[in-house]
Amino acid sequence: MAESDVPLPYRALHATHGGIWIASSDGEIRESGRGEAIAAAAETPMIVLNAPMTGQRLGYSELSGLDLLELFAFVHPARFTVPTPTGIARTLGLPVPEDDEDAAMLLLDAAKHLLDTLSWKDWGEREGAWTSAQSLFRLRWPWAAAVAERIEKPKQAERWLFSRLPEWEDQPPRPAPQTLTMDEHQTVDRLETLVGEDAERREGQRDYARAAAQSFNPRPAPGKPNMLIAEAGTGIGKTLGYLAPASLWAEQADGAVWLSTYTKALQRQLDRETERIFPDPVERREKVVVRKGRENYLCLLNLEDALQGGFAGRAAILAQLVARWAAYSKDGDMVGGDLPGWLTTLFRRAGATALTDRRGECVFAGCPHYRKCFIERSSRAAENADLVIANHALVMIMAERRREDSAALTRIVFDEGHHLFDAADSTFSAALTGQEAIELRRWIIGPEGKHRGRRRGLSARLMDVASYDEAGGEAIEAANAAAAALPGDSWLGRIAEGIPLGPIEKLLAAVRATVYSRASAQDAGYGLETEAAELDGALIAAVGAASEALESLHRPLAILRQRLEAVLEDAPDWLDSQARARIEGAMMGLTLRGQMIASWIALLARLGGPADPDFVDWLAIDRYEGREYDIGLHRHWLDPTKPLADTVIKPAHGLIVTSATLKGGEDWDAAETRAGAQHLDFAPDRFDAPSPFDYGANSEVLIVTDVKKGDLAALAGAYAKLIEAANGGTLGLFTAIARLKAVHARIADRLARNGLPLFSQHVDPIDTGTLIDIFRDDPHASLLGTDALRDGVDVPGHSLRLVLLETVPWPRPTVLHAARKLANGGNAYVDRVVRARLAQAFGRLIRRTDDKGMFVLLSAATPSRLLTAFPEGTPVARVPLDEAVARVAARLSSVTDFGQQVTKPKPVETK
Repeated sequence: MAESDVPLPYRALHATHGGIWIASSDGEIRESGRGEAIAAAAETPMIVLNAPMTGQRLGYSELSGLDLLELFAFVHPARFTVPTPTGIARTLGLPVPEDDEDAAMLLLDAAKHLLDTLSWKDWGEREGAWTSAQSLFRLRWPWAAAVAERIEKPKQAERWLFSRLPEWEDQPPRPAPQTLTMDEHQTVDRLETLVGEDAERREGQRDYARAAAQSFNPRPAPGKPNMLIAEAGTGIGKTLGYLAPASLWAEQADGAVWLSTYTKALQRQLDRETERIFPDPVERREKVVVRKGRENYLCLLNLEDALQGGFAGRAAILAQLVARWAAYSKDGDMVGGDLPGWLTTLFRRAGATALTDRRGECVFAGCPHYRKCFIERSSRAAENADLVIANHALVMIMAERRREDSAALTRIVFDEGHHLFDAADSTFSAALTGQEAIELRRWIIGPEGKHRGRRRGLSARLMDVASYDEAGGEAIEAANAAAAALPGDSWLGRIAEGIPLGPIEKLLAAVRATVYSRASAQDAGYGLETEAAELDGALIAAVGAASEALESLHRPLAILRQRLEAVLEDAPDWLDSQARARIEGAMMGLTLRGQMIASWIALLARLGGPADPDFVDWLAIDRYEGREYDIGLHRHWLDPTKPLADTVIKPAHGLIVTSATLKGGEDWDAAETRAGAQHLDFAPDRFDAPSPFDYGANSEVLIVTDVKKGDLAALAGAYAKLIEAANGGTLGLFTAIARLKAVHARIADRLARNGLPLFSQHVDPIDTGTLIDIFRDDPHASLLGTDALRDGVDVPGHSLRLVLLETVPWPRPTVLHAARKLANGGNAYVDRVVRARLAQAFGRLIRRTDDKGMFVLLSAATPSRLLTAFPEGTPVARVPLDEAVARVAARLSSVTDFGQQVTKPKPVETK
């Protein structure tokens, strides 16, 4: 395994906000200016780490070269690494660079190490590499020549991706779980096994497990599940607290427990925690399944199409690297799974979405890879698993579909329960938009004009049915004719030019005109919306015509589904297993789209008539940076926990709704409102365990009183001073992307020159999950972001020691928010929303006993009534910026972690 001493014939380019360095294979490292670096990179390809981000640092977006991350993805598919010089060094076992100058040389050393790996006899990811390298060579991948010359041609043909993947097997339906009452002592014993013998005994966690166990007992009556609403403060150990009784019940009752989360980060954490229950990886794959929506998984048929010429240029290279990953992937999950989050961003997402089933175009058993499909394998594995880790939206959808089924979801744990309201709000809403309508048209009619792809319409997918069943064939023809009324290609441009075609486009044109006539100037640049009330005659007329068109489409689709059901019952000679599965898939698609069209018809029926007190309707134009990308009508439940209670809670046998911030600084009424308990005719059980952390000693909240609202220069200066005072380790949260970008632009270079790297959502060309990985890995880094970071960051330890908020996170004054505010107590409702957001943001700060941190709010006008959002005993002070900086420096400038001092790095000298 000795590495070659022959140097690589390349140079490496490393660029940060603090400077640019070029390293040569002879050991020379020199600092460079932007112009020189760009010219050098254009003349001779250089080794870079993350070409899009390097190009952004240089101000040269077209930068290309030998991207070290692409080479890593080829050599070690499905293996994690933080995509920084330090992260790569740790993953490969190389010396960690001490500064940016060393980082430039590390790129050369890492490239040499990866290329040498290709010659190792014990290289674990060898299979398929030679075949993939030949394809990449033909595609002119920059690394192809260096890779191909180092991989020895195998003596026998390689098992390539589609022959390597295992097939799933059908299994008989799982019987209903056994009825049993949980034993308290067994529950505590299971908990002690999970936490380990050396762990500190936590009575709060034991009490939590006992309370959670009651939810798995037999329910007293239909519609009255055993329901627990539990707030368990950070540090209680609620994850293992509910995993103990959940795993015990699943084992003894032979049933499935659905563990539902809101963020992908917690899904990954739960997956890791289950290793304590099932340490054997083979058993664990059978007992624990992570379930997500279809759009998260690699579609093998789409991948095959891409590999056979469906993709060109950089997208084709991405497809080859994804194929390498798929051969070693645990489950084919492209979003939050073991596909590196940074991989698709290296290609500016060219082709990444086309590799998943985002358009409902699956042909099920008609696919040659059906028996190896990642999606089908995950779905079937979940049927016999003990623990199914899913997200709130999927659990709600599955519960609604299966409520009368033998595979109904009887036991559910909703972790991150403070997000249950938001998840239900999204799941049970309806939206008739141009983008949704054109997707429906393509699903029915198939490809038209320049629209490419392997998609087929109903006529092509059900050709055999049409020829066999006359009524079914007529329904397909009628559906195709009716679908012509839906928006077609270039619909948005036609509406903007005032020449809409068809009743739906004309409706959307009328919606657009109404929104622009009523929208306020302050909304310029962002999405626009207006209440669906007091509508004019032109819009009402367009609504009538659109409703008729949708009715004309809904009828043949309903008839077609009935005819397909009849074909399955008659079972003609040509109906083999593949045809049956294909028809069943079409029936599922028809059901889902029939429900969607019915919701559109119901939405339109309300316009122009009396308001429905249960719903909120509005018209909207979706825009990004002033550019329109969708137009439509929207309907949301005023209280989305009402359908949640009817479709999810009442049919279940036992539920747990839990969170560290379930009450959000309020009382139990607020928690039960978020959980939908007000719609139940029984009272759920409650459990409350405050955090064991000493917030008074280890944290502090500062409200800065002298940063003027709207002064971007002052805001940026405050962020810079506070980040410097904390020596990095800062999570900066914004309520507006424009302010985030403005602050980042003003302070990134300044911080980098002081050895404090700054990363940002909406600025850095990399996915949010990877940004969090980078932030977690570097105690001197800081991260700016918006709502997704307020709720989805779990960074224990010294890497996160300061949380900064630019202002009080008031809700945006949308139509929906205004309606809910009016119905729920006015400003008191607004305060509840804000307290919950503050509680969630503060919850990012102290994640374990020895954490220390500060929370700074740059808003002098913060009302005192909101401060109950913070844990009891947390010191709160209103101070000017200079004093806040001094306090942060005194508490955080040197923070110890496991006895190691975090010292301020030496400032980088720049020319």
